[in-house]
Amino acid sequence: MIFCGASTLMEFQQIIDLQAKNLKGNISKEEAISEGFVTVKHSVELIAAMNSPFPHAIAKDNNQVVGYALMMTQAFGKEIPVLIPMFELIEKFSYGERKLNETRYFVMGQVCIEKAYRGKGLFKGLYQQLISQTKADFDYMITEVATRNLRSMKAHAKVGFVILHTYMDDGEEWAMVILDLKK
Repeated sequence: MIFCGASTLMEFQQIIDLQAKNLKGNISKEEAISEGFVTVKHSVELIAAMNSPFPHAIAKDNNQVVGYALMMTQAFGKEIPVLIPMFELIEKFSYGERKLNETRYFVMGQVCIEKAYRGKGLFKGLYQQLISQTKADFDYMITEVATRNLRSMKAHAKVGFVILHTYMDDGEEWAMVILDLKK
């Protein structure tokens, strides 16, 4: 297993393929509860654009992407309509003594691990990869998790994320979580 930054069109396509298998609309309600799910569907073109200047973190086994954590700078805040409310909320909040809109932050746009590889440390490894390639340039990593996605909520807490805010959007409760990269 290797953790690295995504760099090739083949890796971007493998991210999209893994995403498709785990979209909440493509799995049963039971699987969503027990295994977790992803919400946003990306295109290969958007994945490629988001990969610069900071690459997505990926886990590869035998040249196959088996996990990913997407890097999303503030520049992409208006590119994915379902994420616009999150970016707008971030601009209103402070963390510690600082307003977030005055800090250097990025959004982890989505994390997903192939079912056969879950529970083997990939989640932590993906975040360690993402942190190692961004902590010199950013203060915070922010993401949001559907609170009913208990597997993801627990995994994010275990890595060190804390809840910044919870809110309702289109009948779904979301937890905006933050990780201080300077700790």
